[in-house]
Amino acid sequence: MNTKTITVTSPLLPDLNEFNEVLKEIWASKWITNNGSFHQQLEKELAAYLKVPYISLFTNGTLPLITALQALRISGEVITSPYSFVATTHALWWNGIKPVFVDIDPSTGNIDPDKIEAVITPKTTAIMPVHVYGKPCDTQHIQEIADKYGLKVIYDAAHAFGVEVDGESILMAGDMSTLSFHATKVYNTIEGGAMVMHDEKTKKRIDYLKNFGFAGETEVIAPGINSKMDEMRSAYGLLNLKQVDAAIEARHHVAVKYREALRDVVGVSFFDDISGVKHNYSYFPIFIDAVEYGMTRDNLYLKMKEQGVLGRRYFYPLISNFSTYRSLESANPDNLANAHKMADSVICLPMHHALTEEDINRILDLIIK
Repeated sequence: MNTKTITVTSPLLPDLNEFNEVLKEIWASKWITNNGSFHQQLEKELAAYLKVPYISLFTNGTLPLITALQALRISGEVITSPYSFVATTHALWWNGIKPVFVDIDPSTGNIDPDKIEAVITPKTTAIMPVHVYGKPCDTQHIQEIADKYGLKVIYDAAHAFGVEVDGESILMAGDMSTLSFHATKVYNTIEGGAMVMHDEKTKKRIDYLKNFGFAGETEVIAPGINSKMDEMRSAYGLLNLKQVDAAIEARHHVAVKYREALRDVVGVSFFDDISGVKHNYSYFPIFIDAVEYGMTRDNLYLKMKEQGVLGRRYFYPLISNFSTYRSLESANPDNLANAHKMADSVICLPMHHALTEEDINRILDLIIK
């Protein structure tokens, strides 16, 4: 019996010898942070890879969300999804903004645009949708609503590295998009993140805000924060950028195997690829119908864990269930039926570039049996 633990994710790591050589350059320069050469190079190469005009690097994926809200002077209420990682809503809370939850579309896991207008009030200033599991939101519909009511749109694109629709980056939607480069993501800089914007003026303002608001040696133009990425992680990111396409292709192979094997398993469902979308295969969620499958989601999750296969109930519980948010009127479960159903039935299967054929078969055997 194979007792190896199969983790839900595994970080994409650059070659250690290559990284050591780059570190020698950094040590020789003694420039380890504050917009050094590797930081500048990574911004340039990421902008080209992601097909975006301007990008600003951050030390993690939460701070660009917080900073985007500051930069666009968002206040009052912001409409968002309860089906996400808590950082999405925490960014609002830290800015003194009231989150307003809207139910999701069960076919995508993303915020349902048809339910947005009903919760817009005079206090509403923005919409913050999430490209859940890297699946693109209905950006056109959301933008039409935003334009109609004069709202800003900030996309939490933490999962959407490299995702395109009809050849255009999903990061071009809305006023700003933010990315996470956390170790668990398709592309990582250990910890890290980025913000994508549409013009040079905004890029300059964001770069000031992430460096205490300094616009020069003695001039501070805004109450900024310190959220810069350092040279070590920038160099690490440059090396990972060279191998991320191969990692995504390996993930694609895993997704194909999962779909082929699980297609006819009663009580198990999953998302298929969307026509015209370049996916990054960041996650592979399955959804368990306890009645049809003959076992609850939690029982399967625990069974997998006992056998050394670590899935993740992602996202469970809903953000709206956490103590900070559950007293909000919009957190009422009656208004979030689809989100609750998805949260109560989801398991993200192991999904990463390092899974072997034996690993994949072992995971599938557990679920099918």
